[in-house]
Amino acid sequence: MTTAAERKTADFWFDPACPWAWMTSRWLIEVQQLRPVDVNWHVMSLSVLNEHRDLPQNYRELLDNAWGAVRVCIAAAQQHGEEVLGRLYTELGLRFHNQGLPQNRETVEAALVAAGLPVELADAADTDAYDEALRASHKEGITLVGEDVGTPVIAVEGADGERVAFFGPVVTPAPKGEAAARLWDGTLLVASTPGFYEIKRTRTAGPSFE
Repeated sequence: MTTAAERKTADFWFDPACPWAWMTSRWLIEVQQLRPVDVNWHVMSLSVLNEHRDLPQNYRELLDNAWGAVRVCIAAAQQHGEEVLGRLYTELGLRFHNQGLPQNRETVEAALVAAGLPVELADAADTDAYDEALRASHKEGITLVGEDVGTPVIAVEGADGERVAFFGPVVTPAPKGEAAARLWDGTLLVASTPGFYEIKRTRTAGPSFE
């Protein structure tokens, strides 16, 4: 039997627009079934991260549109508690990524309804009223890893007992079963190694939402 002292809390920062973060989040949910891990969900924003960068026009347009969903997430957390973020992210991600629906108000409203939240929260997408809180949440996550990475960011107690944070892992498709658990164990091991910064190889496949 796992005691409370043995459980780990993983803080996960996400932008619902990112398909890679979505797959990492589904992997972490799988890990919860196999390892003593509880997940706290937080919002970060690729729009905030890249707002002053020179980017290709098509990516700039994607980021301009991505403000809406993160604002709605922040509004939901402020009005109904941060515990709603997990189920709202699930409903947004299923629609944005698995179903390939447009990231517009209609899709966000459907996600809110499915998450048991007021549809009026979709109004937050079109106002900057929540941007201060959004930027604060984003800063909390990105400060842990530096601004040369993106989403997701995970912070957790490492294999050596020290708190560690990292970007990723970026993986497709999301591992399941014991493969998911092994990846978790290995990620904690390398992230806990003093002076360890990066393992990387060129992506040869796009997101696979199997």
